[in-house]
Amino acid sequence: MSGVVIHLPAGRGEGEPGGDPVTLRLGPGEVARFGRGSASTPVELRLDDEAISRLAGEIRVTDDHWQLSNLSPTQSYLVENPEGAGEYLRVPPRRAGAPIPFEFSRVVLPTRNTSVSFQVFAPDHVYLDPDGLHGQWGSRTVTAYSLDETALYFLILVALCEPRLRDESPVAVPTTPQIVDRLKGHPACGRLTARAVSSHIDYLADEKMRISAPAETGPRREARRNGKREAIVGLVLRFGLVREDHLALLPPRTGATGQERGTAG
Repeated sequence: MSGVVIHLPAGRGEGEPGGDPVTLRLGPGEVARFGRGSASTPVELRLDDEAISRLAGEIRVTDDHWQLSNLSPTQSYLVENPEGAGEYLRVPPRRAGAPIPFEFSRVVLPTRNTSVSFQVFAPDHVYLDPDGLHGQWGSRTVTAYSLDETALYFLILVALCEPRLRDESPVAVPTTPQIVDRLKGHPACGRLTARAVSSHIDYLADEKMRISAPAETGPRREARRNGKREAIVGLVLRFGLVREDHLALLPPRTGATGQERGTAG
C-alpha cells in the first residue's frame, strides 16, 4: 500500500460554499490530525465549524490499511462507504486506532446545522497471487494496476473509455459534464456531481495509474486535464484493463450523447 489521499472539498459542509479544497498525501507511518485547530493546537486538516473540537481526531496510515482515532469526548463519527449499499462504520467517542477497510471512504462529523465531511482514498490494496496460494510464501506478487470493478471510479473509467471501445477511429475522450450526463441513469449515480467525477479522475491518474503531470494554472489548466484523461484512457486500453464486456456496467444509452454529437466541453 503506497499510502492514502485525503481530500477536503471546497465546501466545509455538505453542499455549502467554503474555503479552498485541501488534498493531503500520507505514506505508511504518517499521521494527519483534523479539527478546528488553533495557534496552540495545529491540525493538518482544518474543519471550520464551532461544533467540531479543536483537535477532533487523527488518521494514521499503516502498511496495509488506515486507522481513525476519534478524540472527541462526546461525538461519534461515521465512516461511510459511498460505493456500498449504505455501508458505514460508527467510530465512538475516544475510540483510538479504529481500522477502516474501505478503499474509498467519507468521514462525516456531526455539527449543529449540517454535517462536515472529507474523503479518504486508500489506493493499492494488496491481493494474493493466485499462483502462490498453494506454493511457497517466500515472495508475494502484487497487482501493477489494482482496480476494483465494483467501485464508482471504475464505472467512471468505463465511461471515459466507452467511445473508443465502441469505435476504433479516433474519438475525443468524454469531458467531465459528459460523464455526469452519461451516468445519470445508473442507480448509484443519481447524485453524482462534476466535482466528484473530477476527484475520481484525479485519483485514477495520480494513485491508480500513477500518471504524473506538472501543475498548470490559467488557460493551460484545462488542457492539462484533457491530457490526463487521454493518458488514462490510453493506458487502460493498451493493457486491457477496460474491455468491451465492461460496457455492460453502464446504463443503457437513450440516444446520442454529447460526445457522439461531437460537442466540446
